[in-house]
Amino acid sequence: MIKSQKGITLSSLTVYIIVLLMAISMISVISTNFFSNTKEATKKINPLAEYTKFTSFFTEEVNHENIKILECEDNYIVFDNGVQYTYIAENEGIYKDMVKICSDVKNCTFRNSITNGKDTIMVNIQIGNEDLKEVEYTLKK
Repeated sequence: MIKSQKGITLSSLTVYIIVLLMAISMISVISTNFFSNTKEATKKINPLAEYTKFTSFFTEEVNHENIKILECEDNYIVFDNGVQYTYIAENEGIYKDMVKICSDVKNCTFRNSITNGKDTIMVNIQIGNEDLKEVEYTLKK
């Protein structure tokens, strides 16, 4: 009786290991390129898009009926509905409550005043290399 020998030979094991190493190396090269490209894409921020995001959020806030300002300092403003907008210079961002809504903000200040008997908010904002923009918002009564 002849016993059949089953299993893999040393040469076939070597081929399997070489193929596996080639597959792993290709996957690592592809993933490295992917992650480096996504980092580059996030660095390129469009100042106009960031400015538009801020104005759309802020305009929606000031257009609420009977909204009032509870507190207003240079880098933040709090409304009576509990919403707060904050500029944090260290990470160049504007936050609505705890959510970052704008990036690459070089400067942002909030000023509260009364113009023609109405509460107004003056926002000075500079995003990226763009010029400082000054926008006045009037609260609805």
